[in-house]
Amino acid sequence: MRDIVLSGICKSFGETEVLSGLSAIFPAGKTGCVTAPSGIGKTTLLRILMGLEVADSGSILGLENVAVSAVFQEDRLCENMTASDNIKLVSPKLNDDEISAAMQSAGLIDCEKRIVSELSGGMRRRVAILRAVLFEADLYLLDEPFKGLDADTKSDVISFIKRKLFGKTVILVTHDPEEAKQMNCQYEIKL
Repeated sequence: MRDIVLSGICKSFGETEVLSGLSAIFPAGKTGCVTAPSGIGKTTLLRILMGLEVADSGSILGLENVAVSAVFQEDRLCENMTASDNIKLVSPKLNDDEISAAMQSAGLIDCEKRIVSELSGGMRRRVAILRAVLFEADLYLLDEPFKGLDADTKSDVISFIKRKLFGKTVILVTHDPEEAKQMNCQYEIKL
């Protein structure tokens, strides 16, 4: 994995410009955060990095042949499948013991075989986070991943993420400076 280098990225939706000439470097193997008020383009930036949106102009280097995993603002889980099966959708080689251990680290005790629609919002959020983090990727994009989690649960989940993704390239979008601190963000990009 190389550094990701953005030069002059612009993106508009109709008459609304959300990114204007953004240039930034996301260093390989580091955890950083992107901050800005709501509606300034943080999610749009991540969607461009994922290839879900195309910048109107500018260039991005360093994403060639890169496997990307993401936690979206929405959980995007298959509601009628079990928590374990949702994780196996993207990481089919994981065995039940590996999934169980990860779920326990996130405070999801005995939830592997529960149908997602029966889980609380916070439990679903943690399943979505585990699904993204357990996938073997080069780049991890976390779009406000901890919303809806209480302080203790958030702390446990952050500890798990830091252990699992140590040395990986991680970009966290957050409004909360404490989350960036807990995640040991090594740099900040303000939009």
